[in-house]
Amino acid sequence: MNWSNLSHLPQAEIRDFQNKKLAYFFRHELPFSPYYREFFKKNKIEFSNIRNVDDLQKIPFTYKHDIAPTEDDPAKPRQFILQPDEHLIKKFASKATLAKIIWGKLTRQNIKRRLEYLYKPVHVHFTTGRTALPTSFVYSGSDVEILKQAGERMLDVAGVSRDLVAINVFPYAPHLAFWQTYNAFIKLGMTSIQTGGGKIMGTQKIIDAIERLKAGLVAFIPGYGYHLLREAVGQKRNFSNLKFVISGGERASVGMKEKVTELLRQLGAKDAQYLSTYAMTEGKTAWIQCHEKSGYHLYPDLEYFEVVDKEGNRVKDGEPGELVYTSLGWHGSVVVRYRTGDMTEGIEYEPCPHCGKTVPRIKMDIQRNSEIKEFHLTKVKGELVNLNHFYPAMSGIKEIEEWQVEIVKRNNDPFDIDEINVYLAPKPGKSFAELKAKVSRVLHNEIFITANIIEKKLPELLQMLGVETELKEKRIIDKRPK
Repeated sequence: MNWSNLSHLPQAEIRDFQNKKLAYFFRHELPFSPYYREFFKKNKIEFSNIRNVDDLQKIPFTYKHDIAPTEDDPAKPRQFILQPDEHLIKKFASKATLAKIIWGKLTRQNIKRRLEYLYKPVHVHFTTGRTALPTSFVYSGSDVEILKQAGERMLDVAGVSRDLVAINVFPYAPHLAFWQTYNAFIKLGMTSIQTGGGKIMGTQKIIDAIERLKAGLVAFIPGYGYHLLREAVGQKRNFSNLKFVISGGERASVGMKEKVTELLRQLGAKDAQYLSTYAMTEGKTAWIQCHEKSGYHLYPDLEYFEVVDKEGNRVKDGEPGELVYTSLGWHGSVVVRYRTGDMTEGIEYEPCPHCGKTVPRIKMDIQRNSEIKEFHLTKVKGELVNLNHFYPAMSGIKEIEEWQVEIVKRNNDPFDIDEINVYLAPKPGKSFAELKAKVSRVLHNEIFITANIIEKKLPELLQMLGVETELKEKRIIDKRPK
């Protein structure tokens, strides 16, 4: 369905449309997945019995560990790729598809090309978590076209004009953030530079490009973007043509956004909007805000999101919980009822008060369950520490220029207690002693921990973070023995 029509349908019509998409996908597409054929057989579920979004609750969840490769089974992600053969096509393909093959005028060569376009892997992304073996997710030719269309939708939601010059600062890698942005700019027909990030083009040349080309849009990972803008401020550059800053790849806290906004003001970009995206490799695309206060606008023809509580029960509309993702319109690698581990305040279904679109929106405050193993401290009062709380807490302290958290064993003894080291680079002219006292209070009052707070010079801390060498800066490092 045309995006301009779909994005303004009444909610009841969107739900009816999704039910039809879901029923078709489960009956005629998902059976091509080796994993889900076995999974449904094991759980005694018929594909044809999943007819609407409520029927999804009959299906057990898929988890990260189901998909992630292991040393014993490195090919595990391949089981999630749709792989039709002649037998499966005859058994599960729709009557319309079979009619085209059997009675249509399509030649055998054309049929083969069509099936390859729909299902043959031609592009791959990898997760960027801390696991030793990254998880691959593949795109077919039709998926790549959908990725382009989704990128165009993102820029439509954001209100971006094709007349702006765009700079893609995401690191060059088989990673969703770079390729989604690249395809968005190309599909919309924007003049753009794909820099590859600081590791490829270098921070100085990126700064030069933004100023000389009078860029109207810059897209980056929040941590590196903050570093880039801070360097530009130090050089007294002019970024007054910037209208949009779009971040992705990781969560941007309120504190981080405030710091970036202040840097933009100093660079002359007083009216630039800072819009965040939400994405995951398993979802194969990204969703964006239309306004700094809006949620992430979804694509009802490509996916269905549920929100569940800790026990896995679906919550009422608008209530908080964990996001669960089901593919509706992709080929290549697909997952259904996938527990993302991402916690949301809920999904909004009423029309967006900022842009008027009627598609569902994930509320903007999403927290990701930590990928670092749990740890206990004697000074935590017996409670687990949520590492996600470090990001808003540290980013909200304006006297901090950069920071890093390190989890270690006391005296490097695997049998001793856990300790936290917090490395800080104060802003120029700020007292480290005063900053140390403030950070200690924040960590005690907001995260309920006591940490070793250590001063570092900015260049050394930037190197420790890997700001210009890593895909994502290393904010929290776990150095304890496994």
